[in-house]
Amino acid sequence: MEKRDEELIKTLVNRDEELKKYYNEHLDLERQLDGFQRKAVLTPEQDLEKKRIQKIKLAGKDRIMEILARHRSASA
Repeated sequence: MEKRDEELIKTLVNRDEELKKYYNEHLDLERQLDGFQRKAVLTPEQDLEKKRIQKIKLAGKDRIMEILARHRSASA
């Protein structure tokens, strides 16, 4: 995410429960992916899990961006 998106999220996260949910999930999935990144070699099961997490993270990021767009248009 871009820095300005991160800044907006930090200002809205305590006022928007849906945004808070998706943002916390995003951070958790990012930590999980970091764990996979640290491994030199992944088993086929780990690789599959990594791909599953990436898909969930991307879907969540799309939802976060929709929420941010909604807030931006409401304040414009």
